[in-house]
Amino acid sequence: MPRSHIPRDGGPRQPESSPLSGGPGTEDAAAPAAASAKASRRTRRPAWAAEPALRRAAWLQAGAALLWLPQAWLLARALGTLVAGGTGVAAVATEAGLVLLLGLVRAVLDIYGGRLAFRSARDRLGRDRARAVAALAGLPPLDPGRPAAGAAAALVTEQAEAVLAYWHRFRPAKLRVVLVGPFILLAVGWVSWLAALLLLLTAPLIFLFMALIGWRAKAASEARLAEVADMHGLLLDRLRGLPTIRALGAVEAAALRLRSLSDTVRRRTMAVLRIAFLSSTVLELFSALGVAMVAVYVGFHLLGELHFGTWGGTLGLEQGLFILLLAPAWFEPLRELATLWHDRASGEAALAALQKLGDGTVAGPAAASDAAGPASPAGVAGQPPALEVRALRFAHPGGVGPVFDGFDLALAPGERVALLGPSGSGKSTLLALIAGLLRPEAGEIRIDGLPMTPASAPALRHHIAWVGHRPHFRAVSLHANAAFGRSGTLADAAIARLLPGVDPARRVGEGGVGLSGGEALRLALARAVADPDAGLILADEPTAHLDAGTADDVADALLAAAEGRTLLVATHDPRLAARLDRIVRIVP
Repeated sequence: MPRSHIPRDGGPRQPESSPLSGGPGTEDAAAPAAASAKASRRTRRPAWAAEPALRRAAWLQAGAALLWLPQAWLLARALGTLVAGGTGVAAVATEAGLVLLLGLVRAVLDIYGGRLAFRSARDRLGRDRARAVAALAGLPPLDPGRPAAGAAAALVTEQAEAVLAYWHRFRPAKLRVVLVGPFILLAVGWVSWLAALLLLLTAPLIFLFMALIGWRAKAASEARLAEVADMHGLLLDRLRGLPTIRALGAVEAAALRLRSLSDTVRRRTMAVLRIAFLSSTVLELFSALGVAMVAVYVGFHLLGELHFGTWGGTLGLEQGLFILLLAPAWFEPLRELATLWHDRASGEAALAALQKLGDGTVAGPAAASDAAGPASPAGVAGQPPALEVRALRFAHPGGVGPVFDGFDLALAPGERVALLGPSGSGKSTLLALIAGLLRPEAGEIRIDGLPMTPASAPALRHHIAWVGHRPHFRAVSLHANAAFGRSGTLADAAIARLLPGVDPARRVGEGGVGLSGGEALRLALARAVADPDAGLILADEPTAHLDAGTADDVADALLAAAEGRTLLVATHDPRLAARLDRIVRIVP
């Protein structure tokens, strides 16, 4: 990228020096962090294996279900005693007391296990949500590969709730099927091998149909998840552009597009529900057939019509009742699993999307100090930082060519430099690269000797102030807008300096309603200089769309605010550029 430097006094051009002494570039610094992230994804265990509380809760609920075996035997024995002896309730008082005790223990275990599973799943979901939000915060704000804000918000808030039901309901139910089923089959087979065989023959059909339906349910849930994300993204985009849509008379077209997407989401949701109801119907059919076959066999055996299927003897009333009490319990975990099959399909789809979002960053803010060396530039100690850019290369995805290719720039501590060039030459892009809001393809950017890398960018940005030509303000006081949620700022002093005579407690409307264009830019400057740690100010078109008088006032305020700081201004205004120490012309 060709460029020239024009001193303020109009002297001859001086070649720009490059005081860089070498060091890891952006790609080199990002590679270890990327390798670490990949290793972390390979070694990260699934949530079920990583949460002992979830496993313990599932085992408690499975143990509660297994207590039905002794309860069923005691009930069958008590009923057999009453029918055979007819000696009254006193004869079965022991069995009744044990049944009651086991029922209480079973209820306590089931309730405690359910509460433990819910709390553990909620804690795990909270950590995964925080990880996804941290990953989003670690991505460059201007990265074109960044997920749409509406889709990410829908996933983290609404759709992630499906993961909760998947963990605290479906996974314990799956363990009960694996654990309780074989014990029931052994208990029934101990009395009658034929009854156990009849129960066993129905299980493969149930699992086969549930697997077939489950594959279709998962695909439908993933399609619904994508449609919901698209709808949220479109809605947020239309809300942001509502004034423009109204000005162009396109309100009806936008509403029709949203209505079309909402109808698509409705159809997807109904498709998922139809599959869920189908799975329940299939299970109910086969479980009813299985219980009916066992009941017919036991009935004919008690009537004396059948004499096989047991281990050498005949079934008595107690044995027959025991089998009939356990037959529905054989299908109960399967029935519950089928009921939760929709939770499983939705939960796995949402969990995969949430984990993909959480893995979307190369390195989080916590790794910044390790990757960047010192935590902050020397400018924090009271000296403005130096800025160095060497061999920078960057191209927008899908662009015709690179915006920068081998671009060099150096700012001395406290120097004030203007980037002057036509629209589209890359001035704003260069500021975004310096601020770490975009990632270069090659080259390096150093602030006071510290490289700007994906890992170090969050820490270095704490010492950079950004002034845009369209700053955003919240519906709070001037002081709150200047402080911007930071503690230990000089907000009141900055407002008194840049907006003299204005009360810092004065409130403004959302988006800066009630402020003139000059006042809005002055308040943006106050926000920039209110942070004593911000030694580098990046200003993007601070005098754009202003009349000459207001532009001069803003230029005066900008130069006053930049005292004792390093300043880089992207501008079309030759009057503002002439007031700075040096001009760097950028030619597209």
